[in-house]
Amino acid sequence: MQQQFDLAGHPYVALCDLLKLSGWAHSGGEAKHLISAGQILRNQQPEQRKTAKIKAGERISMHQQTLDIIDSHQANPDE
Repeated sequence: MQQQFDLAGHPYVALCDLLKLSGWAHSGGEAKHLISAGQILRNQQPEQRKTAKIKAGERISMHQQTLDIIDSHQANPDE
C-alpha cells in the first residue's frame, strides 16, 4: 500500500513520530521497537535512528507499506 505524508510546511518529522502519525505504530514504544528491529527502510536503506529527520522527497517503507513524504506548502508557495 502506497500513501503520502504531508509535512505541511514543517522542515522535517522525526521518524518515530512519523510512524505514530501515519498509523503504522500505535505508540512511541512500538515505533521505537520497529525502528530498532530494522523493519523500517528509508529510501530503500535500513534506518535505525529513532529520531532521524525525515524530509520531503524521501520514501519510508515497512513490509508492503510505503510512505512518500511531501510538503504541499513547498509545492504551492503562494497558498
